[in-house]
Amino acid sequence: MIWGKERRVSLSELLSTYGQNYVDALLSTWGMTALCFALVMALAVGITVLRVCPFKPLRWLGDGYVQVFRNIPGVSLLIIIVYALPSLNLVLPYRTCVILTVVLVASAFGSENFMSGINTIGVGQIEAARSLGLSFGQMLRRIVIPQALRTTVLPMTNLLIAVMLTTSLGSQVPLDPAELTGVVSYINTRATGGILAFAVSAAGYALTAVAIAFMGNRIDRKVRIAR
Repeated sequence: MIWGKERRVSLSELLSTYGQNYVDALLSTWGMTALCFALVMALAVGITVLRVCPFKPLRWLGDGYVQVFRNIPGVSLLIIIVYALPSLNLVLPYRTCVILTVVLVASAFGSENFMSGINTIGVGQIEAARSLGLSFGQMLRRIVIPQALRTTVLPMTNLLIAVMLTTSLGSQVPLDPAELTGVVSYINTRATGGILAFAVSAAGYALTAVAIAFMGNRIDRKVRIAR
């Protein structure tokens, strides 16, 4: 704690003193975002397959997963994972708890995006696949999933940005400034960065989001299915 008059730092002093912390935190945020999104995509596809399979109990399981995790606030789920799992003799590193939280929540929304993409596929294509004797798995691999991926580029781009922002849950334990929001707490325990500390962190998120949106739009224009 800083007693007496607090000394506020300027932007140039903030960057010269803590610039490397911001860079390290930004790189860590990018890495966590990439890992989380890869897991989100894989899990979202799996949940979506359950939701469209012919076996009704599996459809109930997939729908139940989406309804549960789509409606739980990320902070609440993180608290449950951090404090409930140890009672089951399962203690995970905090970073792993954050990743698990992000993946569980985001994959529910990702499955909804995939379902929207599947609903754009014409019934005639499904009937043609059945008439050719394709199995359910073959139909998913060759027709359904490829088209669903192509039609959900923009929604998944938005989901990627949401995943990046949700990794800020890592700042709930600011012992290690390894995340863009957490580094602000790290700075403010050593100096008074004030709004500047938050502004620099916000700029990192905003510029990354703009870059993601730009790339998402370019990919969408290339793979978009003309209808």
